[in-house]
Amino acid sequence: MKEQHDGGPRGCRRSAAGNMKLEAGQVLRSLTVEDNNRTKPEHDEEEDDDCFSISFLRNDRLDPGVAVSPRYSLLREVGRGSYGVVYEAIARKTGARMAVKRLQCDAPENVELALAEFWALTSLENRHQNVVQLEECVLQRNGLAQKMSHGNKRSKQYLRLVETSLKGERILGYPEEPCYLWFIMEFCEGGDLNQYILSRRPDPHTNRSFMRQLTSAVAFLHKNNIVHRDLKPDNILISQKSGSPVLKVADFGLSKVCAGLNCRNSEERPAAAADSKGSNQNNIVNINKFWLSSACGSDFYMAPEVWEGHYTAKADIFALGIIIWAMIERITFIDAESKRELLGTYIRQGTEIVPVGEALLENPKMVLHIPQKARSSMSEGVKKLLQDMLAVNPQDRPDAFQLEVRMDQVTCAA
Repeated sequence: MKEQHDGGPRGCRRSAAGNMKLEAGQVLRSLTVEDNNRTKPEHDEEEDDDCFSISFLRNDRLDPGVAVSPRYSLLREVGRGSYGVVYEAIARKTGARMAVKRLQCDAPENVELALAEFWALTSLENRHQNVVQLEECVLQRNGLAQKMSHGNKRSKQYLRLVETSLKGERILGYPEEPCYLWFIMEFCEGGDLNQYILSRRPDPHTNRSFMRQLTSAVAFLHKNNIVHRDLKPDNILISQKSGSPVLKVADFGLSKVCAGLNCRNSEERPAAAADSKGSNQNNIVNINKFWLSSACGSDFYMAPEVWEGHYTAKADIFALGIIIWAMIERITFIDAESKRELLGTYIRQGTEIVPVGEALLENPKMVLHIPQKARSSMSEGVKKLLQDMLAVNPQDRPDAFQLEVRMDQVTCAA
């Protein structure tokens, strides 16, 4: 299974990586090292920021002579990708379980992925129950750390990260003094959508609930001018804190915040107004006016136009259609790299399986057989909605607002 990208970091996050594997029981510790209100010399770059000390020590090696206030205890590693590691942690002050993601900013492409996630999550002014919540983000370098805030032009550390991403060359951080971004987020104890669905018997009620939740999350993101660009079951987490499963869309490393973009931007330009016909939501109209050009994502969920590198937010609708179709009929494939069984719909061509988007790109007149399985209990309303979501022409797909309304109708009627 391959992932498409155009000379950048896009979409390549499956292989195990990371040179610093922390052991369970380590502690994320913060120390106030100075009075941040005092006057600082202009030449002292590292002291210009609101910093606090950060270190990673085993519990049984803490120096009893040092007065510290641990903030998070890292319990265990729960996930690893090509540019980051995720840990389960406990907030020492409240006892709440948290997810702590460590991203090493050792190369421009990794910085770009980290900043994309940071910008997407911090651009959301309101919370949504189906989007993973970021509590805080910390930038660590050379033993010093600083809480990150969006667009903080006073932070030289932050500006250096942005410069690294824009120039495509290393600006800060060396092997002897690595730079990391730490994301502290809500913890989802139910695993991802693959694990949840495939470890349980088929349940139409759960399917309908998940369909509404996923649609609501994507509508929320699009209304906030965020295109996710990597919707897949791996990036949909399950929280069970309320007693019933609640989906959380996560992993915004490939996302694009479209607010404030203009025609002169090298990656975006306005699409035809007809792309959002019928929507009375201004934000939905706006986000569907921007064409994106970085062909990114995971191939089994990529829309035909993404394979060409010329697409809008409607690509998220296509990916969502693939996920829902696979979830309802429990269609799976074996990932060639991880050997895991994953939810995903595909087209058979002889002995090979081909992503639906790629197959539609090669043969736009191909008719998708929905449902795929003869014994499927899929209703006519859901079948028609999936066909519209997976239309080869993005202008024939509903936008996120229209989809939310139609999804409520077909799941209530089922």
